[in-house]
Amino acid sequence: MISGVYKPTNGRVIFDGEDITGLPPHEVAKRQLSRTFQLTAVFREFTVLRNLLAAYHLFSKAGFWNSVLNTSLSKKEEEQFMENAMETLQFFGIEDLKNEIAKNLPYGHQRVMSLGMALILKPKLLMLDEPVSGMNPQETKNMMDRIRETRDKKGVTVFLVEHNMKAVMGISDRVTVLNFGKKIAEGTPQEIKANPAVIEAYLGVEDYVA
Repeated sequence: MISGVYKPTNGRVIFDGEDITGLPPHEVAKRQLSRTFQLTAVFREFTVLRNLLAAYHLFSKAGFWNSVLNTSLSKKEEEQFMENAMETLQFFGIEDLKNEIAKNLPYGHQRVMSLGMALILKPKLLMLDEPVSGMNPQETKNMMDRIRETRDKKGVTVFLVEHNMKAVMGISDRVTVLNFGKKIAEGTPQEIKANPAVIEAYLGVEDYVA
């Protein structure tokens, strides 16, 4: 609902002081709010670099004819987009894969690339839908490191949904716990670990050993 895929039946979505309720996804993205998906969403036949460049179509000011005619405005934009894309690849340590076809990459690298596609929009808010889903322990650690760097070095607010508790507790400043669609707890990771309602809902009282 925040990203514009679904329209809420009640309530409003306020982002950065603006009511964005019901805006289509491309308009939401223009407001520097980007996301990744639970299932890796990339252009499988594109190279890694071209996947990142594709995200820039929202921000191009050159227009169709400037691109066709290869005007100075179009060239300047292309140079800037290329520079930013390479900077993003370097940030994630995958610049040597820029010419690889996306479908040929290992799963973990595809997930990192999708994070790069979202980050290249220079978002104020980055939403991650189960970013470590399906990853092995090493891939999970690498992704957690990338998310921390995105938050700490890029200054991006990260809002994630994740079932891997080790990842949640290792990344988050604050955690909100839902049980059957209702919020049962909110606080720091330490507070959540000790919350009786969370322990009962997710671990079971009789089975839990502190």
